[in-house]
Amino acid sequence: MPNEVLLLSALILFVFVGANASFWTVTSAIRAARERRSRLSELDHLGSGTGSFLQPRDVAILIAAHNEERGIQRTVSSAGSHVPLTNVFVASDGSKDATSAIARAEGANVVDISPNRGKAGALEFAIDWFRLADRFDFLLLLDADTVLAPDYLDFALPLFADDDVVAVAGTARTALFPGPTSRFGELLITHRDRMYVVLQYLLKFGQAARFANAVMIVPGFASLYRTRILKHLDIAAPGLVIEDYNMTFEVHAKRLGRIAFDPRVATAYTQDPDTLRSYVAQVRRWNLGFWQTLRRHSGMQARFAALTTISVIEITLSSLFIVLTPVLVLASLVIGLPGVVAADSLEVLAARFPALLILIAFFVADLSLTLVAVCISRRPAFVKWALFLPLLRWLDAALCLQAALLSFKRGSDGRWRSPVRR
Repeated sequence: MPNEVLLLSALILFVFVGANASFWTVTSAIRAARERRSRLSELDHLGSGTGSFLQPRDVAILIAAHNEERGIQRTVSSAGSHVPLTNVFVASDGSKDATSAIARAEGANVVDISPNRGKAGALEFAIDWFRLADRFDFLLLLDADTVLAPDYLDFALPLFADDDVVAVAGTARTALFPGPTSRFGELLITHRDRMYVVLQYLLKFGQAARFANAVMIVPGFASLYRTRILKHLDIAAPGLVIEDYNMTFEVHAKRLGRIAFDPRVATAYTQDPDTLRSYVAQVRRWNLGFWQTLRRHSGMQARFAALTTISVIEITLSSLFIVLTPVLVLASLVIGLPGVVAADSLEVLAARFPALLILIAFFVADLSLTLVAVCISRRPAFVKWALFLPLLRWLDAALCLQAALLSFKRGSDGRWRSPVRR
């Protein structure tokens, strides 16, 4: 029994925490403690007058859209509540629907791009077409399904008071309105929001510490850049399915400055998929973009390269373990049946990894994620789906490994197919 308890503890530690995740969780705690004790947090600038020279009129908001007539009105309206509508720009990338007409009716500046180039190509085209880098100090990139929190710029702009900060990563949360169209859709968006909370508070918060500067992604759904660095970024790099990982790695590779992030501020709400088909397509696309970016940026600065390598190793091993969990459980059950003769090595494996223990470890590990998310976000709805959420973690792990393999043989022209919007 003591050995089984130790094994269970080890499995939980490996699946739930892991060495890399533990490191960043501790780093996040250290950063939080330092900021609370010293009052030197980036948040101390808020409302103090520091950085008050940074005004919404200095910000351009650029929305790349492809057949987004269902949601573009909400996004343009949200953008227009933060900056003058003359500062809101839409790159309609080969849209065949009413995306452009709706955006113009809302007061946005619109350019129709034909044929479509994909999101990265549309962003690059619109930045040049509207001369955004020459006319504005900051550029906020928005997805066409994103709605900004009312205080987004109030909290995000002061983070640029430090001249070394060249990008502010937005805090992602799942939009609960319009709601999912099915119970399964509710499960999907609950899982996504849970992972947003856990990963941003426990990992990304630490990665964005001043002494670390190891943020791996400035998400393209709602993030700010200093326009002075745009000319140094290869936004539409060939062969990549998404642009945001690549833009982030470019900031590190070219030593352009620091990326700021704090999960308590600069929040934006994105409409996550509520159908399995759209969910799988989106997660596969994200993962493929990550692995493609890793292959493109093989020569990074030493510190970021080392931290990223450790993260990648753990992501790979953890994904392998999660994917193989059903196999281990099945092997343990089969070998335990009366009359089944197994090789010595399989008997040892079955003895060390009994089916019940593996299942308990996996579900307890995932339940721990849920409880952490509940404590941070104070959203008890996470618990409602606790028994089913591990299945989606298995799916995520499988898609991660699949994308890693695809990255060796599959490039992309960046053209997109938007998920079905609600």
